[in-house]
Amino acid sequence: MTAQSAGRRVVANMTLSLDGRYAAPDDPLDMSWVMPYAHTDIARDHMTGLHESATTALLGRVNAEGFLGFWPTVIGMEGADPRDEAFAKWLVGTDKVVLSSTLKEAPWERTAIADRPAAEAVSDLRASEGGDILALSSASVIKALLAADEVDRLALTVFPVFLGGGPRLFDDGLPAGRWALAGQAAGEHGTLALVYDRVR
Repeated sequence: MTAQSAGRRVVANMTLSLDGRYAAPDDPLDMSWVMPYAHTDIARDHMTGLHESATTALLGRVNAEGFLGFWPTVIGMEGADPRDEAFAKWLVGTDKVVLSSTLKEAPWERTAIADRPAAEAVSDLRASEGGDILALSSASVIKALLAADEVDRLALTVFPVFLGGGPRLFDDGLPAGRWALAGQAAGEHGTLALVYDRVR
């Protein structure tokens, strides 16, 4: 067991299309393709399993603005799924690190801004006390951590749709390595939830 796997885990969570894309080709910020599947039991249970052991959320600026603009509104929302509300409460209440070279101060509570490479920020977080460090759907952050071999657990929800183009999560040139399947579930609409642990 290496020092990396002995302390805090870095967990990367991302949604992918069946053809391996995390965003549509015409508008990378348009996540409408996700919505028919994001409200399924399997997707909600998958996210619950991830945030329950995490004490730090790691986000890029764009995702932070989207997540922290939306999720707090779910708390107390009439008809909200309890799992969505639990995630919203966790996100508001947990420590957050937002990687950004443009933000100088955080407009959100319990948030630190880090203008540095993702691997450096994670190295500091690993040296501190706490539970899992959860990188939430921020492609630039997760891609950088994968390239630096700093991801201990890779959590994917795969939705049965081809986007036909757009950015991929797994670029050529990633460090070679093995991963062990730690969890799998299939649910409505053919959605898959997959969890892999890095074998070191």
